[in-house]
Amino acid sequence: MELTADERAELLSLVNDRDVPANVATRARIVLWYAEGLKKKEVAARAGVSRPTVDLWLSRYESSGVGGFVDLPRGAPREQVPARIRSRVLALTRATPPAETGLTHWSSREMAKYVTRTTGTSISWHYVAKLWREEGLKPHRQGTFKISRDPNFAERVADIVGLYLDPPKGAVVLSVDEKTQVQALDRTQPLLPIAFGASEKRTHDYVRHGTTNLFAALDTGTGEVFGECRPAKDGENFLAFLKSLPEESGRTPRRQGDPCHRGQPHPPTPPPTSRSGWPAIPTFISTSPR
Repeated sequence: MELTADERAELLSLVNDRDVPANVATRARIVLWYAEGLKKKEVAARAGVSRPTVDLWLSRYESSGVGGFVDLPRGAPREQVPARIRSRVLALTRATPPAETGLTHWSSREMAKYVTRTTGTSISWHYVAKLWREEGLKPHRQGTFKISRDPNFAERVADIVGLYLDPPKGAVVLSVDEKTQVQALDRTQPLLPIAFGASEKRTHDYVRHGTTNLFAALDTGTGEVFGECRPAKDGENFLAFLKSLPEESGRTPRRQGDPCHRGQPHPPTPPPTSRSGWPAIPTFISTSPR
C-alpha cells in the first residue's frame, strides 16, 4: 500500500489528535504501519488485534478512506412488513383457519408459517404476536353460546330490543329478573373498620339465616332499580312484586316487560283491566316500532 503525502498527514493527525477516540487512532496506526512495509502479522501484534481485524480496517480504508474507520450501526434492521401483509394477518385471524392447515385455532407460529408460504413474504411469529397485542386479538380463546328452541325466538328478541330502543311516549319499560335461593349470612362478630396501616377485617365463620329470593326491576328510561326480597319464588310472590312496581316508580306504566324472567312456575299474563290501564302485550307489540 502506497500513501500520498496528504493521506499520510491525514492519518498522522488522527493518531496525534487527543480528541480522536482511541479505537479510531489505532485503526489509523494499522494503515500507517502497513504502508511502512510491515507484514500484517507484525501489524496485528503491534496493534494488539487479530489478523482478520487488520484486513478489515485496511479494506475499509481502501474503499472509504478515513471515513471507514467509523463503526457502522449494529443490530438487525427493523422488520418492514407491507400493509397488505398486515391486513392479511388480521383478516386470517378473524376467520377460521383454512381446511388445508388442519388447525382449529391460530397460533402465532402457525400464522407466520402460513402467511410466509402463501404470500411469499417472510414474517416472524414475533411480528404476529405483537400485531395481535396491538389489535387486542386473542384467537386462542373460546366462548360459549346457547340457541333457544323457541321457533319464534328471533321475532321475540326483535320485539324486546325494539321496545328498549324506541319505547312509546309515556311508557314505562321495565327489565325484570330474579335471583333465587340467596343465602342470608351474618358474621359471628362485627366488622373491624379500616385503620391506619390495617385493612378492614371480618371473621371467617358466619351464621346462616336461611335463604331468600331477590326480585329486581330496572327502569330502562331512568336507570332506577327496584328490588324486593320474598321468602318464596312462586308465581304469587312474583306477581305481587310486579303489581307493586307502578307504586314504587311513581308512574303509571302502559306495559311491563319481563324478558329476563327465569323462575318457575310463571303465572300467565293477567288480562288488561280498566283499573290498571295496561294494554294486552300482544296488541302492544304488534303496534310498537321495532
